[in-house]
Amino acid sequence: MKTIGIIGGMSWESTALYYKHINQGVKEKCGGLHSAKIILSSVNFADIETCQSNEDWEGAGKILNQCCKSLERAGADVILIATNTMHKIANQIMNGVDLPLIHIVDPTAKALAANGHKCVGLIGTKFTMQEPFYKERMKKHHGIEVLVPNDSDQLSIHQIIYEELCLGNFSERSKNTFLEIVKNLHAEGASAIILGCTEIGLLLSQNQTKFPLFDTTLLHAESAVNFALKEVAH
Repeated sequence: MKTIGIIGGMSWESTALYYKHINQGVKEKCGGLHSAKIILSSVNFADIETCQSNEDWEGAGKILNQCCKSLERAGADVILIATNTMHKIANQIMNGVDLPLIHIVDPTAKALAANGHKCVGLIGTKFTMQEPFYKERMKKHHGIEVLVPNDSDQLSIHQIIYEELCLGNFSERSKNTFLEIVKNLHAEGASAIILGCTEIGLLLSQNQTKFPLFDTTLLHAESAVNFALKEVAH
């Protein structure tokens, strides 16, 4: 079994989901008392959020690159950045590290393609929705078009993520806001919706809407399990 290195804490609420789902995945595949081999480097999210707000991506990259190097020294075989937004600087985070990265876009795109989706909606932080790093990888590497909400809806989503979900607060009002935005994206032509922030799955689930949801946290965790076990006989 390979050892999974996770850069977490962005936020710890969703990092806890990674730990849970990866271990559940290993147990389901291997049975008995099997669990995942995980090394976690967890940051103080307040430091990262300050960098984000100040558009100091280089500063954030330096922090996360040190996390990545510490995981490599500790014996990790693969790296997961347990957040969608910070994949904006994935190359900087992985600089000088000789390990593979499971990019969060790739397992999400593969799941979308496997289900026949070619035009999808994306909800996440304003950085993920507005900037090209996510949408371009979806289009260039996987041939999937990505739609994003209007500016007002993007602001609402971003505020809910940082002011509520990252703090462990989940309200019916915010859930309904998200569901209305999902409905609007579907009306604009999206056949499925990417939950493109690792906290959103704490608020939304598939049983709340008829529109297909693809949770990046779950898909990323599943991909890590598959990597860790690909040479393990079952």
